[in-house]
Amino acid sequence: MTLNHLNLTVTDVAEAKGCLETYFGLRSPEGVEPDDSFAVLIDDAGLVLTLMTVGRATEVVYPPSFHIGFIVENEGRVNELNEQLKSAGFDVKPPRRFHGAWTFYFKAPGGFTVEVQS
Repeated sequence: MTLNHLNLTVTDVAEAKGCLETYFGLRSPEGVEPDDSFAVLIDDAGLVLTLMTVGRATEVVYPPSFHIGFIVENEGRVNELNEQLKSAGFDVKPPRRFHGAWTFYFKAPGGFTVEVQS
């Protein structure tokens, strides 16, 4: 059995999509046109991540510990992404050693939390 995809409910599909493309290398597959309520993103390892709006609601409420995580090649890349996000205006705390990894978390546009670690 293979996991087919993950879906995130977000408050703004375009903003969430832009963040994931800009900082994490996800991209829309050829022939799939995103719209204001739905987008498909893929990566080189076969991940399929869909983003969908919350309908008429204006807020997404995930449990406090819910997040998606990205592993990068080394601590230097964690630091680099942290600085890029901070420079772009995201509220990001400095990376720290946590659960055996060099990591940080931040709230992405759309209302979900992202962890970056090496």
